[in-house]
Amino acid sequence: MSDKTLVDSNILIYAYDLDAGAKHRKAADILESLWELNLGVLSMQVLQEFYVNVTRKIARPLARKSARAIVEAYAIWCVHTTPSELMAAFHIEDDARIGFWDALIVAAAVKAGATRILSEDLNPGQRIAGVRIENPFAGA
Repeated sequence: MSDKTLVDSNILIYAYDLDAGAKHRKAADILESLWELNLGVLSMQVLQEFYVNVTRKIARPLARKSARAIVEAYAIWCVHTTPSELMAAFHIEDDARIGFWDALIVAAAVKAGATRILSEDLNPGQRIAGVRIENPFAGA
């Protein structure tokens, strides 16, 4: 991996969801590699979604204290969302015909200079606002 990469919430969740099977291991490996290479990017929205899901929605939820420690560790990857990204997301939403929340994630990736987004929720192979979408689990 040599590109700055925004990680969507589902990838981050799988990395800490021990019941996610092969997706757990793959996601954990991706995060470890991005961490070592200092190429990971997250949005505040992704961190928020991660926290809610791992403390409430996975089969074996993490303790809030553990989840908060993970959020704190990954906060250094976080791109701050400003009104500029909000306005950019409006354009991305219309141009790419995707949902607003996905557009806001793309806007964060653009702000961070990421060349790709790892996600299960967007169409792999698609380019949105110059950012390549990849599903690391496709074909697995």
